Parts: sequence; structure tokens; C-alpha cells
Amino acid sequence: MKPIYFMKNKPSIILNYFLFPLVLLFMYGFSPLTVSSSSNLDLVKTSTWYIAGPTKETQETINKMRKEKGLIKITAKENPAGAIELNVMVSESDSNDGVPTNLSKNSKYVSITYKSNELIKLQAREGNKEGTGCVHGGSHPRVDLPISAKDFTTIKIPWTEFKQDGLTNGKVLNIHNLCKFNFVNYNPTSNAVLEIKSVRIH
Repeated sequence: MKPIYFMKNKPSIILNYFLFPLVLLFMYGFSPLTVSSSSNLDLVKTSTWYIAGPTKETQETINKMRKEKGLIKITAKENPAGAIELNVMVSESDSNDGVPTNLSKNSKYVSITYKSNELIKLQAREGNKEGTGCVHGGSHPRVDLPISAKDFTTIKIPWTEFKQDGLTNGKVLNIHNLCKFNFVNYNPTSNAVLEIKSVRIH
């Protein structure tokens, strides 16, 4: 009787053997992929920052202060010509370009603690169509960082506030294709200062 009993259950055992990995595949293999490593991290503490434009500080001095004091600070040169752009990747990269980040659908806003004596335009740059880097040039979803000259202030910006060119009817930022933040002073004056203590994604 034992051989007969074994033969009757063999197909069931074989079926279960193949079904189990299929169940796992459907449970995990098709789950949406998100980059969670950037959530709740302070980009001032974790990431390299990059600078372009007429500032007294260099990339090296900016990041040295960032590591030693947990502070980003840039100062415009005397009679500066051209815009100042300070940028940081959402996911750490070895340059100011790289693969965009797919934030979780549960991410709602970015909070920034800063001080500035001039208006700053904050761009949230998306990834390019190829998914290999950031969009450069042209227009981007952006918001204004109001002047806060005397004291540090913390502002919470919902992702839905980031719209193309800052227009009320502009295209809303796609947080599943977020590449980097770019802090821009388009018309800096002599010795204009921007200081940033934290940039956190929530």
C-alpha cells in the first residue's frame, strides 16, 4: 500500500513545488520600486553640494563647512555678474548629475531650514527621458523661498506646490522622477548670503 500511497500524492507535491515560487514572484517581483533611502535624511549632512556662479566660496570650502558645522553657506562676490546656483542630488552621486530618485507615494513634502537676505528660487529638477541623468537648462518645477534675513526659518513645501516655472497652472512635479534641488539667486547683489541648515524629504 505504501508505494500506491506515494504515487497518489506525488503530483500534488510536484505542483506545490512549482506553485510556491510563483506565489512569491507575484507577491514581490511586481511590487513597485521606490527609493526609500532618501526619505527623512538631511541632505546637508548626507550629500555633496555643488556651486556655480560668482561666489566667494568654492565647492571645497562649502563642503568642508558642511561636514564640520552642518551648515551650507554661500556669499556673493562684489558686483556679481550672473546667477548663483547651489545644487544637491536627492540621492548621493559622485557628480551633480545622476539617476533620478523614485520617491515613495507616501512622501508629502520637503522641509528646509535656511536664512537668506535675497529671494531664492528653488528648482526641483526631474530626470531626463532616458532616466540616466537630470534635465538641464530650460524650465523646471519651482517655488520661491521668501527672504528671511535676520533669523533661520523652516519652511515646509508640499510637492504639489512645485509647478513648472512657478506658474499656478504649471505642470506639477513628478516625485517619482526627482533628480536634484537647485537653489538659484538670479540677480545677486554684492555680499548676498544664503545659509542652509537642513533639507529633509518627508
